[in-house]
Amino acid sequence: MGSMFAAVIFLGVNNASSVQPVVDIERTTFYRERAAGMFSALPYALAQVLVELPYILIQSIIYGVIVYSTLDFQWTAVKFTWFLFFMFFTFLYYTYYGMMAVALTPSAPFAAVVSSAFYGVWMLFSGFLIPKNSIPIWWRWYYWACPVSWTLNGLVTSQFGDISTNILTYNGHQLPLKDFLKASLGFEHDKLALVACVIVSFPVLFAIVFMFSIHTLNFQNR
Repeated sequence: MGSMFAAVIFLGVNNASSVQPVVDIERTTFYRERAAGMFSALPYALAQVLVELPYILIQSIIYGVIVYSTLDFQWTAVKFTWFLFFMFFTFLYYTYYGMMAVALTPSAPFAAVVSSAFYGVWMLFSGFLIPKNSIPIWWRWYYWACPVSWTLNGLVTSQFGDISTNILTYNGHQLPLKDFLKASLGFEHDKLALVACVIVSFPVLFAIVFMFSIHTLNFQNR
């Protein structure tokens, strides 16, 4: 779980950070072209959203194969497909989040500062550093709103949630692995489809906010 957490955070944050200067520069060009009547905001924003899909797909396949083989997971078609699925949409929502942060702020440096704060909060409430059951009840709502917590849920559940092999718990009891995940982390294999739907919703939400912001907000200085 720690290896998957590190893999997701490393490339996810890298994607979000690297896309921000590009979006900021292109937005300056967009202001000039829109003033000249070349194209409207929504087609421009939609093109920026769609152009990321093939890149993220190739990135997910290359990176996913390396990580999957390094962690020595079970080489089954279903588990490998689930792994690529969660990796793809995780990298996608990180990328769209970086784009959204630029669209909501006047410059890339300002967006980078704002984004850094959210990266730390996402890591804190992901369910890895502090398990869900150990998070105070008045802060647990942020666990459910945290995209990384759903990513870890999907990755861990898809790989280990159906394994009934007994493990030795901290208190010395024998417990099937899938029952341990359910009791300690709240990861249930029966809810994997729900987790997948939530993971898909995050990039869709960030992309919609990005397109709306490009269409509505204007940070031109002259």
